[in-house]
Amino acid sequence: MQRITQLETRLAATEMIVSDLYRYGKLRDLLAAEKWKEADKQTTKVMLEVMGHEDQENLTPKDVKSFPCNAIQVIDQLWKKYSGDAQKRMPYGHRFGFSVQLHIYLDVGGSSETLMTQNMKIMRSLGERIGWWKNNKWLKYDEFDFAAPPEGAFPGEWWHSPYGEKMANFFFARLLVCGV
Repeated sequence: MQRITQLETRLAATEMIVSDLYRYGKLRDLLAAEKWKEADKQTTKVMLEVMGHEDQENLTPKDVKSFPCNAIQVIDQLWKKYSGDAQKRMPYGHRFGFSVQLHIYLDVGGSSETLMTQNMKIMRSLGERIGWWKNNKWLKYDEFDFAAPPEGAFPGEWWHSPYGEKMANFFFARLLVCGV
């Protein structure tokens, strides 16, 4: 029964990609080639397109709160599929993806309550684990480790927002709602 459920989930994700190949095809190709930085930038581009924005500067918490769950799930499935490494036995089964980031957030003490209270200490603990927070500051995107990125580091460009850490709280809350 579990195998059937897994196959149904994979089929649903595949159907989404096929029906929206123009949107997700380039991302899939970049991930398959393990071009993490390029795939990361493409992820941001796709997400902005889904929300009807041209750049991150115009995003609001309202946009993030209403981001379509099916798009989040497709993007997450692509990142997980192409970053999985059974040989290395990754704790979360995959190196990258929104669900990996959410698992790490929960591992460092995050919860729906810490999201509601916007506990920045938890957010910074996440940042330390995935290589975005060093020496008591958030790294700029170009300072990320693209040669040997830590587990959970991508997607990463997407998280940079004029709202800072607060926007990340809204997006993690959305991931929980979407069941990623």
